[in-house]
Amino acid sequence: MSVLFVALILLAPPPLKPWLMRILLGARIGRNVRIGWFAGIAAHHIAIGDESEIRALTFISCHGDVIIGRYSIVSSFVLAYGAADLIIGDHAYIGPQTLINCDECVRIGDYSALGARCMVYTHGSFFPYTEGYWVRFGPVTIGNYVWCAAGVFIHPGVTIGDHVFVNSRSVITQDVASGDVLEGFPARTLTTIDRLKRTMSPLRRDAAARQILDHFVELGLRRELRLHHVERRDGQVLFRYRGTPYLIACIPSAADPPSLADRRADRVVALVTRPEWTPPAGTAIYPLDLITCRTPRSRDPIHQALRTFLMRYYGIQIEYLDPAT
Repeated sequence: MSVLFVALILLAPPPLKPWLMRILLGARIGRNVRIGWFAGIAAHHIAIGDESEIRALTFISCHGDVIIGRYSIVSSFVLAYGAADLIIGDHAYIGPQTLINCDECVRIGDYSALGARCMVYTHGSFFPYTEGYWVRFGPVTIGNYVWCAAGVFIHPGVTIGDHVFVNSRSVITQDVASGDVLEGFPARTLTTIDRLKRTMSPLRRDAAARQILDHFVELGLRRELRLHHVERRDGQVLFRYRGTPYLIACIPSAADPPSLADRRADRVVALVTRPEWTPPAGTAIYPLDLITCRTPRSRDPIHQALRTFLMRYYGIQIEYLDPAT
């Protein structure tokens, strides 16, 4: 009967899938979970956190538990299968066409990502063991803040520590210490994350926000939304989208913030690097706080486009403020 239930969920329209999974499979599904066309999960127990997404044509089939944290994304054409558990943390990302073998437990930590076409195996064999050939089993653990770029292959039994970057097409055959940057076949440590990271002073964070806004104008507004009449000032952008005049402004950490009361703008989206900044009353303002990584929930298309842009291109994971706040 459970096979029939899973088949029904696979074929159901996306808006019905979370409801059907709760009713038919006893799954614990959080708020605003999205499950795409022909996507589904079969597991002993299923739990998906708030705001997470399983995109179209992805299938997860585990005899153990499947637990997916808050604000995580499992992209399209992902296949995960096996006899054990698949546990994914908060703000994690599994890229398209990734394959995860879960014959032993696979754990992926918070703010960690597998790029497109990665492979994770917990079991390896083909030649007959009774004739002297090898077989290998072992769980795979990926820590917090780990980025495995496209095409990374992870062998059975590997543990990757926290704050690790693995370059594309690398093959991980042994444990990786926290803080390492590595690449190759087999992968070797090149340097450490601490040597690559910049120290972000308030002024550098302000400059980063302006750079992000400039990039959003070119890629998000001009290329994706096809807006050609965009007026740019010092840290401000004015344009019209679907008949509505918008202002996007940077709110710097220390300098005087720009005026948001431009009479030509009905809606304002703000990139905020000022601690504890409060929007002025009387204007429709959608702040994206780059300090707390929080933003109010809205259906405004430009606000949502900039939030998605921050996450997709700059790795800035923006959560929604609680509706009660």
